[in-house]
Amino acid sequence: MLGTRTPHSRVLIGAAAALGAIALGAAGLAAGSAQAAPAGHAAGVAPAAATAHRVLFDNTKAETAGNADWIISTSQPDPLGQDSTPSSETDWTGALSSWGVALQKSGGYVLNTLPSGRTITYGGTSAQDLSKFDTFVIDEPNVKLSAAEKTAVMTFVQNGGGLFIISDHNNSDRNNDGCDSPCVVNDLLTSNGVDNTDPFGFSVDLLDVSTDNPRAISDSSNPVLHGPFGAVTGSILRDGTTFTLKPGDNPNVKGLLYRTGYSGNTGAFFVTSSFGSGRVAIWGDSSPADDGTGQSGNTLYDGWNDPAGTDAALALNATAWLAGSGTGGTTGGTSTGTTTGGTTTGGTGTCASPGQKLLNPGFESGTSSWTASSGVINNSTQEAAHSGSYKAWLDGYGTATTDTVSQSVAVPAGCSATLSYWLHVDTAETGSTAYDTLKVQVLNSSGTVLATVGSYSNANAVSGYQQHTADLSGYAGQTVTLRFTGVEGSKLQTSFVVDDTALTVG
Repeated sequence: MLGTRTPHSRVLIGAAAALGAIALGAAGLAAGSAQAAPAGHAAGVAPAAATAHRVLFDNTKAETAGNADWIISTSQPDPLGQDSTPSSETDWTGALSSWGVALQKSGGYVLNTLPSGRTITYGGTSAQDLSKFDTFVIDEPNVKLSAAEKTAVMTFVQNGGGLFIISDHNNSDRNNDGCDSPCVVNDLLTSNGVDNTDPFGFSVDLLDVSTDNPRAISDSSNPVLHGPFGAVTGSILRDGTTFTLKPGDNPNVKGLLYRTGYSGNTGAFFVTSSFGSGRVAIWGDSSPADDGTGQSGNTLYDGWNDPAGTDAALALNATAWLAGSGTGGTTGGTSTGTTTGGTTTGGTGTCASPGQKLLNPGFESGTSSWTASSGVINNSTQEAAHSGSYKAWLDGYGTATTDTVSQSVAVPAGCSATLSYWLHVDTAETGSTAYDTLKVQVLNSSGTVLATVGSYSNANAVSGYQQHTADLSGYAGQTVTLRFTGVEGSKLQTSFVVDDTALTVG
């Protein structure tokens, strides 16, 4: 202990930087269970999954032709062969390295690349067979998929996989074979051998839009726009295209970001849909995912960090959603709930509104949507946030103190619900006696405590963050208040630091 916190100054009590990350939406975990953050992972940009999500990036369709470098690492299939503990985008080589490193640092993902010269398969014995992955990312393919490969991709999605496609503008044929990415994608949608009648409900527009900053629709419950890696407000378009939506062909198709001046079924720049038990996302430009670094000789653009968009959050949230995070629906190439007409059927009935329900779950917008004691939500560096800059720091003064932070939330009827959060406990106390306590409680609209779903004390002090979850499915159909209450005694300090909360229903 270096000192105690004062009302205007918090003191670092030997706290290590937050380790690991959380998977928002790990439904079904036992109430009060904890999992230590995995060693070797620094405080990440994102929450990690309790069960690792498996993501395969494609490099078989000329993704590095011309100035493209759409790979997460030159070490293929396993990027860990280049650096097993990457901390920055340059630890892996490729214009998608920021994407890969962010997922790796979160602690919840296993990443592979399907190397050039290989074939896309489903149901085979290869270690990179699609059946062994939750999400398949194919960024600006410049070679048509073979008939067998198209069938493999469609079957993968139909059976519960997540497909992430990135297109580029018309006439972007990087390898000069006569077919650019709009050509490749439209061919997949219209001649795949599984469903040739617009299975996803969209088509790629044959456009070259030179520049725009598409904006996100308003939908606070959407798990891609408001997911475990942050809020999405917009993207960038630097020579890209858009999509035409056809809800008559697939009612689950939805535009999430639109080109300026467009809405509805035209001008969509980022689109999600479903097919069978699986999910699909498509982006209209390769520039937003480009991090500006890569193999020598390529002219690249740092769209990942362009302040005109929130492209990192968009790519990462979409990856998590496609892999099964955030809705409790589809994981591991199988389906624990099916999606029909926009309604997810889960283990507790029909959930009409799946997703992550807490607003400002990582406190990155300060006190917005939260009711908190003065000074609790802050970006002080003296106690590290689990991810981002802000967190809720309760107690830590070394004097008699009661701090609270709470939010009211509606739990949709017919849904399973899991509360998850990361907690770090610092203390100057010794021994196993509980002098200072934190309680996590569910209250009704009258303020009556319905349940205490988590209870901690100075005796739970650890050097990093731990993941905790509680099953709140019993409150489906109710509006409840989730409250964290820290009570500190009059002598030695204990700090309870909470971050990356989520109430995930499905």
